Amino acid sequence: MLGRTLRSRAMARLAVVGLTIGLVALTALALYGASSTARATTRVREVGQISDHWGQVFLTVNVESEALNDYLRAGTEIGRQPLVSALGSAEPDLQWLENHGPTEDRQQAVLMAQTYHGYTDSLWAVIDAGNRGDQADVKAQAAQASLGVGSLIRQAVSNVVRKRLEMTQYLAEVDAHNQRLKLTATVIFAVDFLLLALCGVVLLSHQRRIERQAKQSRHQALHDALTGIANRVLLVDRIEQALNAAERHGEHVALLLLDLNRFKEINDTLGHHAGDVLLKEVARRLNGAVRGYDTVARLGGDEFAVLLPRVNSVEHAREISERMLKAVQRPVNVNGTIVDVSGSIGTAVFPAHSSTSTELLQHADIAMYTAKRGRLGTAMYDPSADQHSTAQLSLLGELRHAIAAGELVLHYQPKVSTGSGRPLGVEALVRWQHPTRGLLPPGEFIPLAEDSDLIQPLTDVVLAEALRQHGAWRSAGMLVPISVNIATRSLLDTEFPDRVSRLLSRNAVAPDQLTLEITESAVITDPIAAADVLSRLRGLGVRLSIDDFGTGYSSMTYLQSMPLSELKIDRRFITALESSHGNEAIVRAILQMAHALELEVVAEGVEDESTWAALEAMGCDVAQGYYLCRPVPAAELTSWLAARADLVHAEPA
Repeated sequence: MLGRTLRSRAMARLAVVGLTIGLVALTALALYGASSTARATTRVREVGQISDHWGQVFLTVNVESEALNDYLRAGTEIGRQPLVSALGSAEPDLQWLENHGPTEDRQQAVLMAQTYHGYTDSLWAVIDAGNRGDQADVKAQAAQASLGVGSLIRQAVSNVVRKRLEMTQYLAEVDAHNQRLKLTATVIFAVDFLLLALCGVVLLSHQRRIERQAKQSRHQALHDALTGIANRVLLVDRIEQALNAAERHGEHVALLLLDLNRFKEINDTLGHHAGDVLLKEVARRLNGAVRGYDTVARLGGDEFAVLLPRVNSVEHAREISERMLKAVQRPVNVNGTIVDVSGSIGTAVFPAHSSTSTELLQHADIAMYTAKRGRLGTAMYDPSADQHSTAQLSLLGELRHAIAAGELVLHYQPKVSTGSGRPLGVEALVRWQHPTRGLLPPGEFIPLAEDSDLIQPLTDVVLAEALRQHGAWRSAGMLVPISVNIATRSLLDTEFPDRVSRLLSRNAVAPDQLTLEITESAVITDPIAAADVLSRLRGLGVRLSIDDFGTGYSSMTYLQSMPLSELKIDRRFITALESSHGNEAIVRAILQMAHALELEVVAEGVEDESTWAALEAMGCDVAQGYYLCRPVPAAELTSWLAARADLVHAEPA
């Protein structure tokens, strides 16, 4: 009875009419959403423009204050003209705010203009007294002006903060509105989907049911059940077909193998359902990045393959693999948690690297592990890497022994105040003194540890040795704050704060002498768990620093909510600071934002004097890099520290 009803003409007409209405509703909702977005953009631009004028008032008042200080230091003849030129520079912005700002901003601008005019009068009085040579009056008027500038700066900062809060509140309202639109769209889409499904059921004939079942069985045999893309069986078949065609036409065929990074952590932390959501999204992104005749397959777990027939050359395959990795490496919202996605891609090309389908798979796999171990992102198959694969596989076992045998050593790099040049502490950097291969840099073994269960004991060993060395310096009369990098997995380990507390007590180290450096991606992996661990560490008194800032996907919310003490600007922005106007603008913006959040800022990668001078002029707090000192063993750094008389000393323990 139900089947006859579904196949009736009336039901078909009803489904088509309903679907048409639903599509019209979706279109209307899309137009309304576009209109709302346009209004929100206009409002954000207006608030941003007003905030910029308040910020300009803040900057110009600071410039006038600096000009006054220069005038007082340099004397009337040298410093008069810059001070005269700076006078009244905030008036255009205040006038603009009076004319164009909303009611509250106009009122604030009028009040601030009154204070500013009094401050300007004081500056003119300073100049007049200087022209008369009356130094006593100069000092008196300068003191009066100093009182005025403090009030002006507070007013300007208050208004900037007010506009930012207004912006945040408005964006929250817009977000809530968009969520309601999204819910409405979802409901309409669901109804449309049901109507579309109903149309499909009506149009399907009973006679084709067996054929559909057969086709479904074949699809399941050749496709991955979770993601719906090809499985290993279908991939191998497609590889054979592609190689046969390439042999006939003299073409190249590339095979890319992708392995996701930190997928086990996501499964363990958020659950297997979250891992499934992530795998589906990666499959979708890969499918969206390939051509119609390419094949995307899931080989199992978090490993994917992409078969690319008819590539032009090995270099062309390299370019495609890099583009494919960029398509995958974007954050994913998994049940409300923003997860950072990254991976490693290995590429092999027929006939340049392999002559059979088995070799192509094997060589792409070797290239993928080369990329993963070296954190290269992508890697092309290299026969020499094949020769060392056995040694690389044994390295993980050797690392386990090295941790237990004390073969890990620390080098230290100082962090120096840009204002005074005084050493403020050191960063501990791990090395492996391998018995046969010599001193290995962290890139040789840290990726192996992160992909295994060794990263936690390795982190504990590094932390213990760093605190022991801090105690040794303290016993020698030198108080040297120390920074240690911690792995993502440590922020997801609820026992990590307790281990830190025990190590601090065991080495009699004051908690504020230890800074733990974390990466942006570590916070994004599981913000809730990370926030709990970070809060407990901060409760111990340990300082927290966000490392390599600017290279990940940090949210302003994380910077405001996480109990941070320090922010480190990634070296890629510092090394090209003077040659790139964009980098300079980014560094200035980061400094202003961090200082507004009361964070100390460290610039990594300072390699020359001009970069040091530029950072000092920008107001950066701390610098670190080869220009100051390379990472060196503790004994060499002890000599380096002892040679600087302005180091903070401690009483011998």
